[in-house]
Amino acid sequence: MRTFYSVMWYLALPLVLGRLWWRGFKEPGYRQHWRERLGFYGGRVAGWHTIWVHAVSVGETRAAEPLIDALAEAYPDSRIVLTHMTPTGRATGKALFSKHGERLVQAYLPYDTVGMVNRFIRQFTPRICILMETEVWPNLIAACGERIPVALVNARLSERSLRRGQRFGKLMTDAGRGIALVAAQTEADAARLRSFGAPNVEVTGSIKFDVVVPDAALETGAWLRANIGARPALLCASTRDGEEALILDAFRKMTLAAGPAPLLMIVPRHPQRFDDVAALVRERGFSLRRRSAIGQEDLDAQVLLGDSMGEMFAYYAACDVAFVGGSLLPLGGQNLIEPCALGKPVLVGPHTFNFALATEDAIAAGGAIRVPDATVLLSEAARLLADPAARAAMGAQAAAYAQRHRGATARTVGLLRRLIY
Repeated sequence: MRTFYSVMWYLALPLVLGRLWWRGFKEPGYRQHWRERLGFYGGRVAGWHTIWVHAVSVGETRAAEPLIDALAEAYPDSRIVLTHMTPTGRATGKALFSKHGERLVQAYLPYDTVGMVNRFIRQFTPRICILMETEVWPNLIAACGERIPVALVNARLSERSLRRGQRFGKLMTDAGRGIALVAAQTEADAARLRSFGAPNVEVTGSIKFDVVVPDAALETGAWLRANIGARPALLCASTRDGEEALILDAFRKMTLAAGPAPLLMIVPRHPQRFDDVAALVRERGFSLRRRSAIGQEDLDAQVLLGDSMGEMFAYYAACDVAFVGGSLLPLGGQNLIEPCALGKPVLVGPHTFNFALATEDAIAAGGAIRVPDATVLLSEAARLLADPAARAAMGAQAAAYAQRHRGATARTVGLLRRLIY
């Protein structure tokens, strides 16, 4: 089965590279460092004890921050090689980890063929491969083999992903058996991951609870709040294609009703959609200001488009109520831990299967509310924005919920110590 998988990779490679080039029209980053995706990284740098961490994109890279900081402290003589699959993940890593200087090297993960992965291993000679969250690559795991232990940390697996993975049968179960350690977020995740044959599965909780909000992000949030002025602000964060139109149509109904409307802040998850979302706002007749164009004057537009990278904590800090996107449509939702950690009341849609337990726990704790659609989203937001006492109480419950679940990073590093030598 893995031989067939490998042959299909090689046959698909021209199409994969063509798609990479095509995506570069909207995101030039896809055309940069493209040789790394084939396993070519330039001159070899020797003399380091190397820890390899793979974080596919933005969410996983941000989630990896507490772990990478802890590994850098625990292994002060080691270099950390951080790999990604997307340019936005790489840009996020550059912003987050410049503090580690030359001790942290970024690169793209090679495509999943044994030859390309072996070139990566020869280049960096890692002592361990640490995969974040849901990244299971059969040839990567096979290439590591007995030479390099593979750990899957902060691991999560939804029922939908489980059913999809089971279609590949032996290919995925063989990969699962090749993983030396799985540190799962929840008992349910652990049970689903064991069904893939992983021999050593522990429940550690979510590392995302251990993220420390940078002082610089709080300063940017305060600056943004000063520009917003006294108006209440609703943030719709990490929105996905199709959700912005629903939110803007519901916001139109709010603006036609009696009373002043809040500032609507929209931060799309994918930067290549910034211009498309700006066009949606203008088509509906709203005044628009882009984050990249904010000056020192008050922000008097109806809609603020968050067209910047690496500032999600700042947007959360500046808002009064936060909606976490990817959940109005059946996309699985995004991480609601960050707004909870900042003590913000959180709204989510009906589709949160990517973060099922965290969402249900936040709702049970009183820090989040589930809404069925965009109309109810805007009405619940309006209710909270008009009631400072209710908003403060809900925000305090969200912060307490996030605080209770801290500690996964230390548990994970404790398990990894058995494999890093």
